[in-house]
Amino acid sequence: MSLLASRWTPLLIGLLLSIGAVGAGFITGTEHLEGAQLSARWTSRVGVPVFLTAYLASTLFRLSKNDLTKTLMRQRRQWGLAFAWTHSVHLAALIYYLVIAKAPPELITILGGGLAYFMIYVMALTSNNWSMKLLGKNWKRLHVFGIHYIWFIYVFIYLGRLADPELNHVGMVGSGIFFVALIIRLYAKWRKPLQKH
Repeated sequence: MSLLASRWTPLLIGLLLSIGAVGAGFITGTEHLEGAQLSARWTSRVGVPVFLTAYLASTLFRLSKNDLTKTLMRQRRQWGLAFAWTHSVHLAALIYYLVIAKAPPELITILGGGLAYFMIYVMALTSNNWSMKLLGKNWKRLHVFGIHYIWFIYVFIYLGRLADPELNHVGMVGSGIFFVALIIRLYAKWRKPLQKH
């Protein structure tokens, strides 16, 4: 079995990206506080490709059945768990930064982000066959709502960057990527199947 096809690959990628983001933040920062801030910011960003892989795995398989999309489809749960890991590291890095910066988060951040983390962990804990059988149709409803709520939080954050002259390019690129991902998913869901002649 190749490394790409291994079920451990998504988790390994998530682990390496998270550790790399934390390390890069502290190495790049000119002081400890800035390093903590960069680590918090970059651990969120490295979660983007991991999240989008989980978000689009079934969509890409529906659009084109090939070895790569079959592998992604088979690893869909692992990519979801890898995202839960990367965002757990992000949460730890964010809390650390807020503590040493003595900057309590706003209420909207606590409520919106808190629900996002609740959904991340609920989906991670129910990413197994036993939970699927137990929840029945509600399992799919739970995961569809959860993954789109996380999508919404990412877009909300990136759109907020548009007002910052130093980060507006990040907001444009980030929100654009997430809207494209949603469009691809909707297209795959609603497109008409090709007629066979």
